[in-house]
Amino acid sequence: MKEEIINLLKKEGKLSDETIDEIQQININDFTNMVEEIGKEKTEYINADEISKDLNTKYIGKNLYVFKEVQSTNTVAKFLSANGIPDGSVIISERQTAAKGRSGKSWESPLGGVWLSIVLNPNVDHSKLPLITLATGVAVAKTLEKVGIKNPEIKWPNDIMINGKKICGILTEAVAKFNTIEHIILGVGIDANVDIDNFPELLKDGSTTVERELGEKISENYLIKTFLEEFEGIRDIFDGEGFEAILKEWRKRSYSIGKIVEVREPFNKYYDGYVIGINREGALIVEKIDGTLEKVISGECIIKN
Repeated sequence: MKEEIINLLKKEGKLSDETIDEIQQININDFTNMVEEIGKEKTEYINADEISKDLNTKYIGKNLYVFKEVQSTNTVAKFLSANGIPDGSVIISERQTAAKGRSGKSWESPLGGVWLSIVLNPNVDHSKLPLITLATGVAVAKTLEKVGIKNPEIKWPNDIMINGKKICGILTEAVAKFNTIEHIILGVGIDANVDIDNFPELLKDGSTTVERELGEKISENYLIKTFLEEFEGIRDIFDGEGFEAILKEWRKRSYSIGKIVEVREPFNKYYDGYVIGINREGALIVEKIDGTLEKVISGECIIKN
């Protein structure tokens, strides 16, 4: 993380080519101030003022940083969260050069997309992390519905699908200290107006964009603003122990329930099964070929039918 932050500061002219020894002498607060200064500078495509204008939230997005280019908004969010930025702060970048999805998979993040991370300071334990991811999926789906896209579906655990094609991915990361979660970094990437013809062949056929689904470009600023408002509403329900209401919304939009899947769990545990549903902890319930039930807490489900 430190190397990424140093590279960002050098690229933006905040650091010259100091030696490692010289860099180590710089106070961490000075590093933080420099990163925050960059995040408050004007950018060409994403407009912080336009997002903030009439933003109908109490705390989500009230502290906003927009960058021209970073390797990963999650990395910047982790750095800033460790140095005092408030709950609900949002880090956005016009493009990412080394973004990662779940399991370390690369994430294409060119101009025209919505690439952001939200810093949360929740009072939750590790068992609630899957529910936070599912709740975010509901917020993204409701956002897409609000801008005119019909029938967005949520593929467990973290993809939003339109007619079988991926339009959004979510990456939830916990920053923990002594087994206590201090911050949650919630990364969201939405293919808004990106040109997926430039995507690698492996990704191209399985992807779509908001522009393609609507038949016209959408303002990334408006899309971000809409999502932040929807997310705060879902977060408030989550904090109010309204898990069942969130799960009900998730189940209505599920892309996974009722399908035959190949489950790929950690440590090379692979098997086929039929997705029955999702439980109150956010785990997927799968009936295996032999009729036994499996609770999938983490991993990947590849649709087979």
